[in-house]
Amino acid sequence: MQLNLERPLVFFDLETTGVNVGKDRIVEIAMLKIMPDGSEQKKTWLVNPGVPIPIEVSNIHGIKDIDVKDKPRFPELADELLEFIENCDLAGYNSNKFDIPLLAEELLRCGRDLDITNRHLIDVQNIFHKMEQRTLVAAYRFYCQKELVDAHHAEADTRATYEILKAQLDKYKDMEYVERNTGTRSQPVQNNMRSLSIFSKEFRHVDLAGHIIYNEHDEEVFNFGKYKGKTVEWVFRHESPYYDWMMKTDFPNYTKKIITQIKERIQK
Repeated sequence: MQLNLERPLVFFDLETTGVNVGKDRIVEIAMLKIMPDGSEQKKTWLVNPGVPIPIEVSNIHGIKDIDVKDKPRFPELADELLEFIENCDLAGYNSNKFDIPLLAEELLRCGRDLDITNRHLIDVQNIFHKMEQRTLVAAYRFYCQKELVDAHHAEADTRATYEILKAQLDKYKDMEYVERNTGTRSQPVQNNMRSLSIFSKEFRHVDLAGHIIYNEHDEEVFNFGKYKGKTVEWVFRHESPYYDWMMKTDFPNYTKKIITQIKERIQK
């Protein structure tokens, strides 16, 4: 379907050094400008972020320090970028939550401003999530072709969840899944509780709340805050007051139990 545009619409995506909007830096910018007549203009820049790109991030987007070593820093591109998106609306995937805020941060660091006052901001992911709801009611309708009566009553929700899992096993039997970050192919939705448990985890949690997770080296790392991605052991060795702060704050007791076990292991 042809887009009905009153002014150009720029689809854009950022590859970055991480996902912390206030701290991380851009390493690649891709922009696709759709004009009201349907014609297109494209721009792609590799950017030297001025800081090392973590290897675990490079493994996701494929951009390494050597790839951007001789590329311009963001301030050198800022004016060209602003000119390209001048008088344009902006669109992306998860762009309202991540790409637009991070782009605005980079511009502010070099004395420019991303004025969004009169721009339309279209986030395709939000449209997807709102139209294809991820509620239990929506899942029951999608997988079981039934309407959930007495939703939010514990017994009805429990029974519906059981029926959804059985329907998922039927629907995804022998279906291949491709891991987004690594390209690894597998058939993880099997009638096997160990396989389902592994597949349904977002992270390999150390504590139940997911404040501490395992990294690729099976080390416990923080999954929040200023030490996100740092090993718990390193933080407790070099920033020991952080343990005391966590114990005095309203973290779950299970999390406190885990960090105490790690601290005691260090002391031994």
